[in-house]
Amino acid sequence: MDGNRRWARKRRLPAIAGHRAGVETIRRTLRAARERGVEYLTLYSFSTENWSRDAEEVSALMALLEETIRRETKTLVEDGVRLMVIGRLHELSERLQKAIAGAVKETSPGTRGVMTLAFNYGGRAEIVDAVKRLVGDGVAGEEIDEAAIAKRLYAPEHPDPDLLIRTGGELRVSNFLLWEVAYAEMWATQVLWPDFSVADLDAALTSYAERERRFGR
Repeated sequence: MDGNRRWARKRRLPAIAGHRAGVETIRRTLRAARERGVEYLTLYSFSTENWSRDAEEVSALMALLEETIRRETKTLVEDGVRLMVIGRLHELSERLQKAIAGAVKETSPGTRGVMTLAFNYGGRAEIVDAVKRLVGDGVAGEEIDEAAIAKRLYAPEHPDPDLLIRTGGELRVSNFLLWEVAYAEMWATQVLWPDFSVADLDAALTSYAERERRFGR
């Protein structure tokens, strides 16, 4: 979800205005994705590197996440969408952790799609945490394989992503789902996230459908 701050700067607005506009884009993208048969949608909301941003912006982002979760949970339940949040959640405030846990529990019966927010997330951090779980579980070195690591990632029940969409003209993975996107197709656009439209989503899905996936072969 790249481009929120640039979107705000272009309009001479504070950064949080761009993030709020980005929330609206999440709403319409989730709705459109479900209508098009997309079962899993994972959004990179806040990285482990984002703590280095201005403290006021970080604080506003934390408040926005809590506000959005509390406001949108009812809609997710009504739509049958299950919410998951992955990342180092234990580093967040107790208040925010409680809000996240409540929303995850309330939406858990959902069977019509899964929306995952990667928050305080880093792909390298996820792999490090998986290795720590291996050590904690007492797994012997000769028993460690891809399956052993994969089952200890933040969301082991999720299938690997088929398509990685980059907005804002970015052409890099940016520490996102490093293990899981090994064979994902990529699609990039110059469009900033708040301006990302249903037509843009359709363009990405059409491009994906026209490709021959090789899975490294």
